[in-house]
Amino acid sequence: MNIVVCGAGEIGSHAVETLARQAHRITLVDVDGERLRSLGDNFDIGTIEGNAARGDVLARAGAADADLVLAATDLDEINLLAAAVAKALGAARTVARVHQTEFYQQRGIDYRRHLGIDLLICPEYAAAQAIARRIRTPGAVAIETFARGRIEMQELLASEGGSAIGRRLADVRMPDGSRLALIRRRREALVPEAKSVVVAGDSITLVANADVFDDARRRFVDDKAPRKRIVLMGGAPIAVWLCSFLRGRSYAIRLFEQNRVRAEELAEQLSWVTVINSDPTDRSVFEDEDLAQADAFVSLLDSDEANIISAVFAKTRGVPDVLTVVHKAKYLDMVYDLGVDAAFSTRRTAVEEIESFIDASPLRLMGMLADGTAQVVRVRVPERSPAVDRSLRELALSPDWVVAAIEHGDAMTVPGASDVVHAGDNVLLIGRSGSEKTVETVFGIHR
Repeated sequence: MNIVVCGAGEIGSHAVETLARQAHRITLVDVDGERLRSLGDNFDIGTIEGNAARGDVLARAGAADADLVLAATDLDEINLLAAAVAKALGAARTVARVHQTEFYQQRGIDYRRHLGIDLLICPEYAAAQAIARRIRTPGAVAIETFARGRIEMQELLASEGGSAIGRRLADVRMPDGSRLALIRRRREALVPEAKSVVVAGDSITLVANADVFDDARRRFVDDKAPRKRIVLMGGAPIAVWLCSFLRGRSYAIRLFEQNRVRAEELAEQLSWVTVINSDPTDRSVFEDEDLAQADAFVSLLDSDEANIISAVFAKTRGVPDVLTVVHKAKYLDMVYDLGVDAAFSTRRTAVEEIESFIDASPLRLMGMLADGTAQVVRVRVPERSPAVDRSLRELALSPDWVVAAIEHGDAMTVPGASDVVHAGDNVLLIGRSGSEKTVETVFGIHR
């Protein structure tokens, strides 16, 4: 692919490193000549010094003939303008990295659609998603949140007290937009059927539209269990995203922010969170707030070094699950040697999202479930697929596979049996590992 990357900062440089290794043809644009020379010396790429928001600069970079233009400078406004101008010049697809919530959440105006940009990515949002998944189900593999939070998928442990426990699924009324996708009993992964029965102790994979997920979850999990205590350090935007993802999920959240003005803003914005204007790594504060009894501690400061020190402090004082955000690649592996349980990189999650976006393969492995006995795959439905214009109940996927979600244009939802597959749809499926041939046959995929 012919790719133009605008911005040689953390996200842009990491994208260049990753995409150049995949033999893509890269042209990098930045106002900083020294950054360009540094990356140009290490990778076989073209470089253009200049303002990426200017049409003449983008034209010199080859945006008109580009398969992809990635705008990843440090300024949201430059990224939005660069991506829009590149699209106007003729770029096949454009991606803009944004930081501000107002641009990403599409409140009042859909900037992506209005400016003709194909994809907006927010690294802080993606990293917050990953942290929330880790907190919700520690140790679980391939628990995904899709479509900007509109659809969620979790692995859960079925417990006594759930209204669906011990009943045939055919007799359980599930909320519209929800689906039980997998049952794991002992070492066996089972794709549910109408006659299937979930018993306490089963590990289940539940998929649902975000607005009904909690309702569907209560069918299988007793919500009377004690709330998990989560401590967040730092009131950056990523902390706001994380609080939003954990809202209403049986979590008691305390957020520590040392700047008083920012703490007051957060207290007003996050009504379900206890915001404390203090430093949790102050020994007296740590003891007075009884933070050693927390179930998880997450450091979300702007400084990698401060994040790591804070996380180690919490770990050495007894918090069982300690997580941190780091931006510099050199720290990602090192933190585990210091006892930190998990580290998350905003730039890595951003580049992974870009890689997924540009992956044109008809069948893509998204992740593994149930210790590798099951998997999540994404299918791009070919134009001449035998599945086109057929309802899900007509597709011979059972007993190995179940459709978890369908993306059609800008809409993504958990489908019902009568929903129809269209050419160009992205279909997410969950099924037994080793049975991919069934998916290939049903959707007419040739690899």
